[in-house]
Amino acid sequence: MSQDKQIKALRDLVQAAENSIRSARKILDSLLGDIPRDEFDISSSDLSSYQSWDDKIVEWVFTGDAMLGPDGSVYPVPQNYSSKSLLVQGSRLKATIESHGGIKYKIIEEIPFETSIGIVTKNGDKYEITTNMKTYKVLMAAITFHKCSVGDTVSIRTPKWKDATYAVIESIIPKI
Repeated sequence: MSQDKQIKALRDLVQAAENSIRSARKILDSLLGDIPRDEFDISSSDLSSYQSWDDKIVEWVFTGDAMLGPDGSVYPVPQNYSSKSLLVQGSRLKATIESHGGIKYKIIEEIPFETSIGIVTKNGDKYEITTNMKTYKVLMAAITFHKCSVGDTVSIRTPKWKDATYAVIESIIPKI
C-alpha cells in the first residue's frame, strides 16, 4: 500500500474514532439529561474538517443565516435549504464538498428547540417575527416559502435555553 493511501486510511480511522467519541458523548448527555445553558454561544471549537476520498467534509454550526466552520470562517447556506429543513440557529451541519464543486448539506445534530407564536413584521426591507418576548430575524426564503405577509401569525422554532437572534418559521397559523 502506498504511503498516500496509508495516510488517507489513517485519517479516515482517526475521523471514525472522533465520530464515535462524539456519539458516545451524545448518548451520555441524553442519559444524564439536558442541562440548560444561559447564553447563546456559537462555537466552532469542536468541529472538524477532513478528507474522504476526493471529497472534503466540513462540520459547521448554523448561525441563523450562514455556517461557522472549524477554522472560524463563515460560509453561506442556501436559504431555501435552511428554511425548508426548519434549521434552528445553533444546529450542526455537515457539508460534503465534492471534487467537481457540488455541495451536499446534512443536519448532524439538531439543537433542542421550543415552539412559539409570533407575528410577521417588517423593519425597512427586512422581515422579522415579533413575539411577546422578543423580535427575531427571519430568512426571506422562509417568508416566500410559506407565502407570509406582514401581520400573519406564525408558529416559529427558536433554540431552547438560548437567546437567539434568528427564528425559523414552521407554519402560518390560519386566521379564524
